[in-house]
Amino acid sequence: MQHESINTVDHLRRFCDEIAAQSVIAFDTEFVSEDTYRPKLCLIQVAAGDHLAIIDPIAFPETEPFWELLTEPGRTVIAHAAREESRFCYRFTGKPIAGLFDTQLAAGFVGMEYPASLATLVQRLVNKTLPKGETRTDWGRRPLSKDQILYALSDVHDLVEMYDQLASMVDKLQRRAWLDEETENFQQKVIDGETRENWRRVSGSSGLKPRQLETVRRLWLWREERARQLDRLPRRVLRDDLMVELARRGTTNVQKMRNIRGMERRGLIDQYDEIAASIQAALDTPEEDLPRRPRGTRRVVSPMLSQFLSTAIACISRQHKLAPPIVGNADDVRELLGYELDRRQHDPTPALLKGWRGEIVGKTFRRLLHGEVAIRIADVRETQPLEFIEP
Repeated sequence: MQHESINTVDHLRRFCDEIAAQSVIAFDTEFVSEDTYRPKLCLIQVAAGDHLAIIDPIAFPETEPFWELLTEPGRTVIAHAAREESRFCYRFTGKPIAGLFDTQLAAGFVGMEYPASLATLVQRLVNKTLPKGETRTDWGRRPLSKDQILYALSDVHDLVEMYDQLASMVDKLQRRAWLDEETENFQQKVIDGETRENWRRVSGSSGLKPRQLETVRRLWLWREERARQLDRLPRRVLRDDLMVELARRGTTNVQKMRNIRGMERRGLIDQYDEIAASIQAALDTPEEDLPRRPRGTRRVVSPMLSQFLSTAIACISRQHKLAPPIVGNADDVRELLGYELDRRQHDPTPALLKGWRGEIVGKTFRRLLHGEVAIRIADVRETQPLEFIEP
């Protein structure tokens, strides 16, 4: 497969100038994430017009010119399951990808399997079989073999043809606005994950008291910084269960900390003073500035109705030619029922009542709860045999 190999930043700048006029750019990345603080970008594959190229971030890490190109509006940028690609773009530029068309997401909006692998969609849309031999390859090692390069290029070679088919189907169903809305939402979630303090996701912290929660927060902030310095996964710096136990004990006494099983690890021995300082900062935090426990999850409003409506989502999806997982799940249904039947002050608007989901699910469920529509068995032979009708 003829391609261009880009191994210097000057070459990359020239390449970006050459493809800047293209209305469609397809790309993919290869990365490793098992041992580093953030996934390590190892390869970028690009298809744009007659250009097919591999950019090697291992040879030169200054790939910003390419990511800046992707943030410029006025073109379509095609990628598959582009969560990490969006994350890389934000880290290098501080901006989302402009004009992103995610083939995995688009497939869900036309009733195909979601989330579908690239290989599945290539087989279905292009009638090709992608090579599988390098699925577990270490993309950080050099030199790359011919098989590795072929495997990587195969991931972008057919993206434009897939885009042409999927975009046509999306437009025929008049779903482009829905797809754009969902793409914007998922890129915003990626940005939020990069910019917000995610300490509340520490496992086992949900039942802690306010000052203990502040201790978890301070330890989380210390752990993030330490992990960044060491380029290591945060939980390999200090496990969640140890953070929670330190918060429960609330002591800055080094000997007492060392008595906690797991704290005797060699990598922590020279960090006791910093850990103690983080705990002390939590102990010194004024009462009014302490975080509060999230309100307890409300009881499930009408469990039978919740279960029934969870099943009904699949029926709505079938009627609208949407993949059910892209529409919503049982948690979304419980959130909607709580909002409609047991609303509390400051409750956020449920996902099923916002945007395109509100149009096809929220309105129908509201009408159903008010007795304005009914459900009947439309075809017992169907996997999802129910449909909504006017009574």
